[in-house]
Amino acid sequence: MLIPRKDFFDEMFGNEFDSFWGRKENRFMRTDIQEKEGNYILEIDVPGYQKENIKIELENGYLMVTANANETKDENKNGYIHQERFFGTCSRSYYVGKNVKQEDIKANFKDGILKISFPKEKQEKIESKKYIEIGD
Repeated sequence: MLIPRKDFFDEMFGNEFDSFWGRKENRFMRTDIQEKEGNYILEIDVPGYQKENIKIELENGYLMVTANANETKDENKNGYIHQERFFGTCSRSYYVGKNVKQEDIKANFKDGILKISFPKEKQEKIESKKYIEIGD
């Protein structure tokens, strides 16, 4: 089963942090998950980030997606009419299953959407109860 995992700090700061900054942290990396033809497909919103600044890592059944930004906008440099800088990192992890291998994962990035697909983990059949005979 595919389960998005919340970051420790999301739970720790909760609503107080969100209301202080006037935004919700969960607006970053919003994810749509679709099951199609034996695969899971994740569509993750990462607007404003460049493909080369997005990393995908698989470890212990978790897929970690991290995006880094280092952007400076200057208008009329000498007069400082307007300047903006954005430096940030956002990340999110998803449990994909212990049997998913790196070579099973396909990813592409277009128009601020990172699309990742991988095979759905096969459920092992649970054998019905078998009773052990007790000898004399």
